[in-house]
Amino acid sequence: MEPITAVALQQFLKKLGEQFTHPAKFYLLGGSALCLLGSPRETLDVDYSLEPASISEGGGKGEIEQILKQLSSELRLDLELVPLAEFIPLPPNAEKRHRFLGRYGQVDVYIYDLYSIALSKIARGFEADLEDVEYLLDQHLITWDELEGHFNSILPQAKNADINPKEFETYFKTLKKRLLKN
Repeated sequence: MEPITAVALQQFLKKLGEQFTHPAKFYLLGGSALCLLGSPRETLDVDYSLEPASISEGGGKGEIEQILKQLSSELRLDLELVPLAEFIPLPPNAEKRHRFLGRYGQVDVYIYDLYSIALSKIARGFEADLEDVEYLLDQHLITWDELEGHFNSILPQAKNADINPKEFETYFKTLKKRLLKN
């Protein structure tokens, strides 16, 4: 697969809006979301989430899955459904911080809460993920104080998620040390 570009993402969203004819909420997260926010780092996949309440069985759940599969093949995109709330505990009021990107047909597209994205990247702890969080901070898309507050609020729940709480805390401290050096 080719690296994802903002142009490729816009083309994908346009085609999704043309082909899916029911109201839906589609959320971009991970590197593809950061790509649309100007991040220079390449990503190879499009991580996304769908709001469960926005797509019922009668409202095209199977249809949107089929369209996404077709568009993935047609546009040579690696599309990956990521149920972020199963990976990390979401910080309080995450749903209020999604950024509306635009309407494509009847599909409302959002960039997922940037604090949730940042915390998920910290939980993975890869070098590129920590650089992504630094990008969000450098661009003033998130603030350190709010990120730290959200980290502290979800850390006690981390044992119930798909992450190792000790590693999560270690990666967070590593990021903090890096930022203090700059």
